[in-house]
Formats: sequence, C-alpha cells, structure tokens
Amino acid sequence: MATETPRPSLGLVITGAPYDSQAPQTALSFARAAIAQGARIQRVFLYSEGVQLASDLLQPPSDETNWHREWRAFLLEHRIPVTVCVASALRRGILDSSEASRFDKPAPNVTEPFCIGGLGDWVELLSADTQVIYFLGQH
Repeated sequence: MATETPRPSLGLVITGAPYDSQAPQTALSFARAAIAQGARIQRVFLYSEGVQLASDLLQPPSDETNWHREWRAFLLEHRIPVTVCVASALRRGILDSSEASRFDKPAPNVTEPFCIGGLGDWVELLSADTQVIYFLGQH
C-alpha cells in the first residue's frame, strides 16, 4: 500500500510595497506555482511596507497590474488567510473598519480577505510545522 506524501505547508511574509519593490509580485508568482505543485499556503503575513498591498485605495495606471486586486482574487480563490500587521498598518494609514472607528477616521481602506492583526499570527505561523518564506522589500 502506497503512502501519500504530505503536502508541503508554507507561510509567506511580504515586506515590500507593491510599486516600490518586486516582493509582492515575486511572492504571488511563487504562491501560484507552489499551489500548482500541491503545496498548501497556511497564511500570508504582510509586514512593514508590505501592508500597502492590503489597501483598497491602490489604483495604478490602467496599463499597470493592480497587485492588490491580483492578490485579493488569489487569496479568495484559495481561501488563504492573510494578516496585515497592525503596527505597520497604522503607521501607513492602512485601516479596517474597526481601526477606522477606533481612531475616528472617516473610512476604512482594508476589506476582506485582508485582516488586520498582531504578531501573534506570525508567531503562530513560525511555531506550526510550516516553512516560512520571506519576500523582502528594498532597504
């Protein structure tokens, strides 16, 4: 009787902004290829400048790829949870409805599947039987 090879479990951390670095683009290409090869992506964690990927207000020119929309569609299609680091998000004006209300801001700019959360999600990712891959922005 043949035993099934377990599917690799991956976590992705993105620290680069969509239009200032290649990190989100490279991460999305990697994620698509990993899923095509049978891997399971446990979570995507957006940190530092990478939190900009979660903003519904990103609107690149019509001849450029909308990386927010590409990531959103991918995450929804594959039901992958994504955490936007709250500290990084607040510094950059990235707010969900809860944070917008909490700080008396006129409107949120983050919607599902993007979810603002803490480093606990990242720590949980590190403690699971998951290979974590970092896609770093420029420094």
